[in-house]
Amino acid sequence: MKTDVVKLKAMELKIEGVNKILILGAGTLGLRVGLQSAISGFETTIYDINESAFDAAIKTQEGILKMLVRHEKLSEQEAEEAKQRLTFTTNAEEAADDADFLNESVTENLELKKKVWEQFGELCPEKTLFTSNTSYLLPSDLAEATGRPERFCNFHFHDVFYANVVDIMPHQTTAAWIPDFLHQMGEKLWQTPVYVKKENPGYIFNYMLMALIGAAGSLKTMDVGSIEDIDRSWMGNFKMDMGPFGVLDTVGLDTAWHITSSQPDKKSQAFAALLKTYVDSGRLGVKTGEGFYKYPNPSYKEDGFVKGA
Repeated sequence: MKTDVVKLKAMELKIEGVNKILILGAGTLGLRVGLQSAISGFETTIYDINESAFDAAIKTQEGILKMLVRHEKLSEQEAEEAKQRLTFTTNAEEAADDADFLNESVTENLELKKKVWEQFGELCPEKTLFTSNTSYLLPSDLAEATGRPERFCNFHFHDVFYANVVDIMPHQTTAAWIPDFLHQMGEKLWQTPVYVKKENPGYIFNYMLMALIGAAGSLKTMDVGSIEDIDRSWMGNFKMDMGPFGVLDTVGLDTAWHITSSQPDKKSQAFAALLKTYVDSGRLGVKTGEGFYKYPNPSYKEDGFVKGA
């Protein structure tokens, strides 16, 4: 027992000991977390099963870097150095090799995530710290699938560059040193760390957001108001840049459907059915160019959508 304690102590990860970060998933959040990791000085590998995802990811990353340079957050040289620290691969063994820290951002589906964690639990070295960027699943839902539950914790990003908050949510057997380490890692990645004291679906912000989204969905499915007028009401009263349906387009309607369809109440199921019609037709929001609105120029950004905006 004493030997095990000593071994576990020796395996505690330190920020200065992190060299290679592995991101699973090159989608909306994965590409952003990976880019921020590279900007922060880490050698970063982004893994995805679809090589076609990399072209879109690189294009988006280049756009973000140009924006950061334009706003003098980075120099041209720093942006170029960040790009040089990024590696993209569809080879799981190559991705896992010598990884110090892993953050998973695959589709919000429990069974799929478990399969991915089982795969990388076998491939990654013993030292690797595992974290999930899941939007709504609890760490205890995934921990056992990793094969190392004591080295697993949820580490959930929002937008990364605009909404720079990261949630730290351990489960019952997460090693005691991990939340403090993740707080340091969050700051290193230019995020505001938020500690979630106990497991809660949706962390803190998403829990509040889902109450808003659920209310908006009910108003639509009950035919109380149109999508545009529901958004206008929220935007006009709170002086926001977008309303609930614009937010959903940003989150991704496939992610929203996975979350909403898992809720047993009738209102959630009614809204999930509406979302499913969009998902089935490939209208997933900003990432596909159309959801509740059409992009890159949604009507809620047009002059006059809300007076005085």
